[in-house]
Amino acid sequence: MTFEKQIRQLLDKRIEAKLGGGQKRIDSQHAKGKLTARERIEILLDEGSFEEFDMFVTHRCTDFGMQDSVYMTDGVVTGYGTIDGRLVYVFSQDFTIFGGSLSEYFAKKICKVMDQAMKVGAPVIGLNDSGGARIQEGVNSLAGYAEIFQRNILASGVIPQISAIFGPCAGGAVYSPALTDFIMMSKENSYMFVTGPKVVKTVTGEDVTDGDLGGAMVHASKSGVTHFVAENETEGLLMIRKLMAYLPANNMEDAPVVPCNDPINRLDDYLNTIIPENPNKPYDVKDVINGIVDNGEFLEVHEHFAKNLVVGFARFNGASVGIVANQPNCMAGVLDINASRKGARFVRFCDAFNIPLVTLVDVPGFLPGTAQEYNGIIIHGAKFLYAYGEATVPKVTVTLRKSYGGAHDVMSCKQLRGDINYAWPSAEIAVMGASGAVAILYGSELKKIESEEAKAAFIAEKEKEYTEKFANPYDAAKYGYIDDIIEPRNTRFRVIRALQQLSTKKLSNPAKKHDNIPL
Repeated sequence: MTFEKQIRQLLDKRIEAKLGGGQKRIDSQHAKGKLTARERIEILLDEGSFEEFDMFVTHRCTDFGMQDSVYMTDGVVTGYGTIDGRLVYVFSQDFTIFGGSLSEYFAKKICKVMDQAMKVGAPVIGLNDSGGARIQEGVNSLAGYAEIFQRNILASGVIPQISAIFGPCAGGAVYSPALTDFIMMSKENSYMFVTGPKVVKTVTGEDVTDGDLGGAMVHASKSGVTHFVAENETEGLLMIRKLMAYLPANNMEDAPVVPCNDPINRLDDYLNTIIPENPNKPYDVKDVINGIVDNGEFLEVHEHFAKNLVVGFARFNGASVGIVANQPNCMAGVLDINASRKGARFVRFCDAFNIPLVTLVDVPGFLPGTAQEYNGIIIHGAKFLYAYGEATVPKVTVTLRKSYGGAHDVMSCKQLRGDINYAWPSAEIAVMGASGAVAILYGSELKKIESEEAKAAFIAEKEKEYTEKFANPYDAAKYGYIDDIIEPRNTRFRVIRALQQLSTKKLSNPAKKHDNIPL
């Protein structure tokens, strides 16, 4: 064969490989409203930056007639490229080849890019669209999954790992995304579950659809499995690009600092009036967030899950921060099981990747009730507390209004190594609210008062006394638990100054094999 023919052969094989399972299956993918594996990579990465690995890999299975069905890439496209000029590794499962099912060599390809990403310290992004294990390969498929899981585990906290779900993701396939840092699902055609509707029907008798069992909004709002939901695949891929801009390449680096045209000393007078005079009246904490961060830009994480706590990424003077904020607009901002899980996970991610934490506090306490206690609110609340106490990144806390009881301790208080703790003049920092405190402190006196009018007047007087004495920021400031009481409209400037001061912070935890966070 001449050299010219060899070149021609190479080009023909590349064309064949890029067709995946063939044009007919590509058309079928498009008919479902789905992109192909390669189209997804083109949208995700900077134009022309993708370098592919293992294009010519094929399976080795000869059982069940598999030797007659051999496709290059073997169902997954792998390689590296850039997002905004920054290196990332990517694998994109190809549903046109055996329904994207995982084989031994399919897994080896994914493992290769993950190993390479760990060597150079770059994020890994997995685009999932798979029917699960390739049954024809039996235990080799299961071994392949386990090889991937092990790498997910070793990479955790070392490099960012992002998963996108753009089709089915069932059985063992769900655990790799679950081990990654963030999951994004598209509303169209995506679902995740350990056992599908047919098995559910057989075992429990329940009739349920794929979407109702494991669709995007189910996992976004009920289970909390997914962190982001996109209307379609293109929006989801662009969302991942946006997320990556807030993250460092690895745990030894800081997130990129972007030019900031929003003045550091910008005042937002609206913040001086945002807290209602009635302490029981809600407001939207997102208005506070938008008022203090750069250009009002906030990328919310877990937007649809545990809405009583808001978490997400923003920037102060161009530098990435993680924001954790109680939401008075939902359940009065109380902490419950789901909010604790959500907060703990986010705080630990930020700490692992050197992203400072800004905490906005307005919390009346933990949600009471048998449902919470029976389902382990003690353990889940402890996770959140543990995450803040373990974190060594800069931590700036601003108490906006209520900060009561154990929830005060959890929300990055000074004793959990909070670096700078500010409070607005409206802050109420106490063991509990005035009404509860009066009921306990003056219970015996109240029993002696027969007149309802006299009882109401007594309660009002004592609540006023309690509020003036304890439900304010000055008592906590007296002991140094609050570093300063600040004017709300000046919050942006004070937070930025605090973060600048803490930019060289060095703090380490005691040497240990690993911690034992209450799971």
